[in-house]
Amino acid sequence: MLVLLPPSETKAAGGDGAPLDLDALSLPELTPVRRKLADALVELAADVPASLAALGLSERQTGEVERNAALWTSPTMPALRRYTGVLYDALDAPGFTAAEAGRANGRLAVASALFGVVRAGDPIPAYRLSGGSSLPGLGALRSLWRPALEPVLRSDELVVDLRSGTYAALARIPGAVTVRVVTEDASGNRKTVSHHNKAYKGRLAAALATSRAEPSTVDKIVAVAEKAGMTVERAGETDLVLVTDH
Repeated sequence: MLVLLPPSETKAAGGDGAPLDLDALSLPELTPVRRKLADALVELAADVPASLAALGLSERQTGEVERNAALWTSPTMPALRRYTGVLYDALDAPGFTAAEAGRANGRLAVASALFGVVRAGDPIPAYRLSGGSSLPGLGALRSLWRPALEPVLRSDELVVDLRSGTYAALARIPGAVTVRVVTEDASGNRKTVSHHNKAYKGRLAAALATSRAEPSTVDKIVAVAEKAGMTVERAGETDLVLVTDH
């Protein structure tokens, strides 16, 4: 089973790993696109105003451009520690036991505008690039990533796709299990959750990643979620609804 997480705009600083080595990352089929994007980001970083415009950043965020400028020389850390924010707080990877961390490293991956997909333990630097960005000379990322990513992600492995729409657009995964988070009030009325959506998906990812028995079917995913205290319903062959009360 592969649980595919969305990335985060915010990323932890620093790291104690060697500088970026694309050959050290999982899924070597993606190396040519990764290299093309990394080189383009570094080149773009030499022009700060152009970088801010292309990346949709404000002048107060020039530090993000500096991160991109140092892409090939800055330290790395495992992807699961690099990404931060609500989903990753709820995932709470630092709280995993050694056995749970071992299972999680084999089951978790993160979608990335720069790297396509990285496994939990892949060493990556801090960077700034969003899935909806277009880079000068390269155009929209979707046109770059789809031909490379879709064959890699198309397999017999069960995929739980927790990506946001922007990152789902970078590669379609036929047959992937998707999860929608809804809230239900006392009258039984439901509406899609936006604010807490990431937190619930983080909790679900943690349950799936650390379960002793690896879920191999949609029904087993539901069972693992319910054992972790979540209410999950099937809404279709591969569509799940996670129901919350707030």
